[in-house]
Amino acid sequence: MKTVFTCGCFDLFHAGHLKTLEEGKKLGDYLIVGISSDNVIRKAKGKGRPIISQDKRVKIISAIGYVDEVIVGNKKDWVEFILKRKPDIYLKGGDYNINTIHQGERKAIEKYGGKICFTKYLKGSSTTKIVKEIKEK
Repeated sequence: MKTVFTCGCFDLFHAGHLKTLEEGKKLGDYLIVGISSDNVIRKAKGKGRPIISQDKRVKIISAIGYVDEVIVGNKKDWVEFILKRKPDIYLKGGDYNINTIHQGERKAIEKYGGKICFTKYLKGSSTTKIVKEIKEK
């Protein structure tokens, strides 16, 4: 069984998130999604974020048919998870590249020979951009 792991904020779920999950399921048999905790998002994105609480984000992601397992954590947790579970594929959205992904996660995947994949970027699919557009309107 081929396992795929992806992780992110998944705050204000949008078409780019759905595309990543759909692609993840096409790449393997079992898709695990790591959702950043509320504290992690608050530290990274600032006051007012996340917009959707981690409990609600877990429910949303869990309800998507492509997803087999959901976990909540942070960058340190993802590195530990990768080293423990050794997913065959580590998948990130098209707004990342090999140099902008978390390098600890990259090293963990490379340590055991896992594959790193990226989806094609879906223009306009950014929670930060959506929030900005809402505020401007």
